[in-house]
Amino acid sequence: MTATAGDIAANFAEIRRRIAEAETQSGRVPGSVTLVAVSKTHPAEAVEAALACGHRHFGENRVQEAESKFPALKAAHPDLELHLIGPLQSNKVRNAVALFDVIETVDRPKLAEALAAEMARTGRRPRCLVQVNTGEEPQKAGVRPGDADAFIEECRHRLELPVAGLMCIPPADEEPSLHFALLRKIAQRHAGLDVLSMGMSADFDVAIRFGATHVRVGTALFGVRPKPSPES
Repeated sequence: MTATAGDIAANFAEIRRRIAEAETQSGRVPGSVTLVAVSKTHPAEAVEAALACGHRHFGENRVQEAESKFPALKAAHPDLELHLIGPLQSNKVRNAVALFDVIETVDRPKLAEALAAEMARTGRRPRCLVQVNTGEEPQKAGVRPGDADAFIEECRHRLELPVAGLMCIPPADEEPSLHFALLRKIAQRHAGLDVLSMGMSADFDVAIRFGATHVRVGTALFGVRPKPSPES
């Protein structure tokens, strides 16, 4: 169930405290980690409660759901930054480029080609992150670590996508620090990949110690996600 506005405000304060503590413990510059509030399946009212707390960075998994919530919110809050953190189908590229400010899930050549074409067509260039499947899980999106370097170079140099960094989702049953360290190592091989989106509600403190610049937190902020309604 989505938390109340009061609970969301309290949750934000606690998450920000933990982020600041992790920054200090890691010797990071205070305020160097961006909290991306994952609002997927939560109503617009929950986003409005977060906006009332001064928060401006949000993440959504599905283009269609984001289109139902965020155009009006972005119009009312021009400094709102919206991240796509779920898989992107090629047939949704036009909508995604129009709405999102950051696309975190660039994971295959066909998608990269489609994004480059749409950005060239419209002139709108949301920042991109390459998603790396650090656990090489067959059911999960993302380029394999062994293929990451070539794919990053393809995206940046031939397609000229605005690739700002990397993103990963570690396997649920493995030590996340190993995956965070791997993502950081891949990024360090490429000049200018300054963004590392890694860490969620259960492990964002660890991710910050391994260099995360963005952490994606949903449940700890907004409460347990509502179950989607059955299809009629």
